Amino acid sequence: MAQDHTLRIALAQINLLVGDVRGNLARVIAEARRAHAELAADLVMFPELALSGYPPEDLLFHRGLRLQIERAVRELREAVPQIGVLFGYPEYHGDQIYNAAQLVRGGRVLANYRKACLPNYRVFDEKRYFTAGSEPAVVDFDGYRLGLLICEDSWDTAPARAAQRLGAEALLIINASPYEIHKQREREQVVSARISEVGLPMVYLNLIGGQDELVFDGNSFVMDAAGRLAMRVGAFEEGLFCAELQRGTGAVPVAGVVAPELSDECSVYRALVMGVRDYVGKHGFPGVVMGLSGGVDSALTLSIAVDALGPAHVHAVMMPSPYTSAMSREDAAAQAQALGVALSVISIDAMFESTLAALREEFAGRAADATEENIQARCRGLLLMAISNKTGRMLLTTGNKSEMAVGYATLYGDMAGGFAPIKDCSKVLVWRLARYRNSIAPVIPQRVIEREPSAELRPDQKDSDSLPPYEVLDPILEAFIEEDLSVEEICERGFERAVVARVLDMVKRAEYKRRQAPPGVRVSRRAFGRDWRYPITSGYRR
Repeated sequence: MAQDHTLRIALAQINLLVGDVRGNLARVIAEARRAHAELAADLVMFPELALSGYPPEDLLFHRGLRLQIERAVRELREAVPQIGVLFGYPEYHGDQIYNAAQLVRGGRVLANYRKACLPNYRVFDEKRYFTAGSEPAVVDFDGYRLGLLICEDSWDTAPARAAQRLGAEALLIINASPYEIHKQREREQVVSARISEVGLPMVYLNLIGGQDELVFDGNSFVMDAAGRLAMRVGAFEEGLFCAELQRGTGAVPVAGVVAPELSDECSVYRALVMGVRDYVGKHGFPGVVMGLSGGVDSALTLSIAVDALGPAHVHAVMMPSPYTSAMSREDAAAQAQALGVALSVISIDAMFESTLAALREEFAGRAADATEENIQARCRGLLLMAISNKTGRMLLTTGNKSEMAVGYATLYGDMAGGFAPIKDCSKVLVWRLARYRNSIAPVIPQRVIEREPSAELRPDQKDSDSLPPYEVLDPILEAFIEEDLSVEEICERGFERAVVARVLDMVKRAEYKRRQAPPGVRVSRRAFGRDWRYPITSGYRR
């Protein structure tokens, strides 16, 4: 190959399925062939652990997965002889497993790299599964010296420097980096910092798609040796995208399209839509059913579901009680009509009264309290789960992060369901997202966004009867949950100690509820789920 050859690298920013080794292999082969035929690419990059999907978790320990992966790696080497293919896979070596990347062409293995830096924080627990690699991998490919890295390796100095010492002219990084607000800025800052240390351009490919709580946003990019963006692929956009390296002083990226950074509201909303679409689609559900109360949480959830699945695959159910306002009924009907969604209206009055009648002797002499409120929520949960069972549609829950944090939700009631789209969205963020969605098209009635929040489970009820105002509650929760701040540190931000102490006590008491909650899309730095592991039983005092 001539030394002045321009190296065309296809970035396969694609959506894969954990555990579907045969399907992932077929997708990799098809995209590699397309990259060669349609883009005239010399090399195509696939994401971290592309063959197994990411994260495969304890599937990695299953003998059947190991056998499928080993067969797939052999098949892939022979299937695409015309183009270089860089792909991620779990490499089994005796009793050890490596998070590996292999570069093949023409049936030959040109390089095999084992991830050196294994993340073990927040949503990552790779040290549970993988052994760290210790050797850099730099390969001659069409006249270029290319170093290989995998995701977390770019967050540490040593792997890039090791590749530089072996004469790398550019670094190719395959990733499975989950989405969270402002994550892309952090990625680009980290890669720029590595470049300032080694002076090498970097080609960064990221996974796309939803996997349980995690969403991968793509946002693949290329930076030159000065840390300047030469190319950025659009967030949440699946496809093949071509980057080029040409000869100059070393390998020089050719300037390409730099997709704009999305606003916070746009990126979060698109993450939620992708998370719902993939959770429903990858599980093979024919659609979803959900309660539509006339409040902002269910209104936003309905919009997300329709944008993810289409109106024909979404069934909304309004279940009025004696305390449901006419406004709520009207607004629920208006939104369902605006989005073209089928709406059922099923009163829970009779169920509620019959339940109270059955419990009359048990409750004799006891005043009404939250018990009666929870009975209404559980009547609704029973109806929704029945519809879900009968139709095969998955039940979406509509609770937000603020409610989940302080336990302002009913087990086996409004917490019932299979997936919780806005589980990691604070109430304040819910309002922001609702306004954002209406800026695209006005599908949520304005008074749903503007009205004071209420569960409508007793006369004249307001959320503020039980909780601090959300403008106060949400910053306290963020400081505690995402920043791990103490009571004293939170109070230093201007909050009353009594309020902070009360909120943190509510968070502690509600842990048992969160353990029983359905999964939901992670969009913050710390969500309830795989990166929140507080004990239920604890003697810790603030």
